[in-house]
Order: sequence, then structure tokens, then C-alpha cells
Amino acid sequence: MTTYDVHQHLWPASFVEELRRRRRPPLLDGDVLVTAEGRFSIDLRAHDPEERLCLLDRDGIDVAVLSLQTTLGLEQAPPEERLAVEEAWVAGIEEIVAMGGGRFLAFSPTRARDGFAGISLAASTLLDLDRASSILTEAAASELPVFVHPDGSPAASPGRPPWWEWVVGYPARMQAAYFSWLASGRARWPTLRIAFAMLAGGGPFQLERRARHGLDVRSVLDAGTFLEVSSYGRRAIELCIETFGLTQLLYGSDAPVLDPGPTLDAVRGFGDAVVHVLQSDAPSTFLR
Repeated sequence: MTTYDVHQHLWPASFVEELRRRRRPPLLDGDVLVTAEGRFSIDLRAHDPEERLCLLDRDGIDVAVLSLQTTLGLEQAPPEERLAVEEAWVAGIEEIVAMGGGRFLAFSPTRARDGFAGISLAASTLLDLDRASSILTEAAASELPVFVHPDGSPAASPGRPPWWEWVVGYPARMQAAYFSWLASGRARWPTLRIAFAMLAGGGPFQLERRARHGLDVRSVLDAGTFLEVSSYGRRAIELCIETFGLTQLLYGSDAPVLDPGPTLDAVRGFGDAVVHVLQSDAPSTFLR
């Protein structure tokens, strides 16, 4: 049984160098990440591949699936700048995956690329499905899974507490992407396998409310839409299990942005059968 963590981030050296060269966000100023949301201290040791392998061994995970952090705010950068940053990440990650002995897979940012396990998209991409249609059509035709990740705020709002984006901004954008997908995405791409990070920002919690406006909740229980559990605990995961069953839930940690411990403990608290599905069976189906 291979166990997976489908939501991790790793910054290869080429990506770190590109961020250090930049003169406007996102950029690295020493060991401080500067984005439109603010300044954040970064422990670059957490992005060392050998350190990450130690973390995987500690947590009993065989394979980490790596993606580029869309919360950096690249969606707000000019296209040529975004492409330069993306390509720096891609080049470094290809080397890490190749040398990782099967311990690493990666999602390709914004489009399909050879050698990647799927495509990662910022949540805002799904708000305009016509604009995203070429990417989603290519993914469906190539049978590549799509991983939807929150994107960053275009600018920090003065007066708001530092946790605001984590608790309000990211979840709101993920919910919007999830309901855009439910409203018309699935009908347009019926075979596409798609996963929403952080339980779609709690989107499933709104299904009962949406049912008051005519939604048949059973209509969203399709085998190709998955929810990844990072940052949530037992109560949130339990609600999703009761709504969707187990087979649509994926284990992800959001390491090293978050400590995997609390969510991992919550998943293991359900017992070995649940762990097996979330860490092995469901990811294998999603990534196949």
C-alpha cells in the first residue's frame, strides 16, 4: 500500500534564486517572503529535499505530491513575470522528482507539462470557466487530474487581523471555485478528475443551505470530484465523511506551510480503515 500526501510545497533552489532576483512581490528579502498580503519569515531548511524526506518518514508517508503555492500572488503579476517564476519552479521540481526515488510527484502549474502527475490551478481560475476551458479540456482529454489551490489576496486590507486571509479570504475563494464547478463545470467536463484543497474552503458545509434553493445534494456526489483535508480537524472531516462517504476525501498536509500533525492526528483518529482510504485508495484513484 502506497500512502500519499497530495498537498505539499517545496521550493527548489532555482525558484528561491528567482524570488531573490525579483524587485516586486512576490519576492524573497533575505529569509522573508514579501507578498501583497505582507511579510512572512521563511525557514528555507524546510524546503530542502532531504529534510522533506525525513518529514515523510516521520509521518509514515511514501509519496508527497508537490505544487506551486498560488497564495504567493502570482496571478496578480504580469504574465511574463508569472511565467518566469513558474518556469524556475518547474525546472527545479523536475530535477527533485527525478532524483527523489519515487518519493515525489508534482502538479504542473497552470497547464499540462510532460512528466507531471496533473495540473494545479488557482481557485480564481474556475470563476471564469470559459477562460479556463482550454486548460480543463486538455486535462480531461489527457486524463490528467486537476488540483485547485487557494490564491492570494491582491492586496492586504489595513485593520484586519493577520489571520484574516487564512480564515476568511482563502476559504471564500475556494468556496467560490467549488460552487462554480458544481454550477456548470461538472456538466461541461463530465470525466475530469478534480480535487479542491482545504475541503473547498468548507464549501460542503454550505450544501444544506444551497439545498434550500433547489439543489439536490445527491447531484454533487460524483466520483470525479475530491476534497483534500489540509488544515481541518476531526469535526470538519467527519461532516464530510457523513455527506460524501470516504472515497472522495484525500489526505493532504500543506507542509511546510502548516504542521501536518493536527490534521494527520485527526485522520488517524478515525482508525486504520479511514487512513487507508484517505492516504492510499482515494489518492490512487485521483492520480491514476
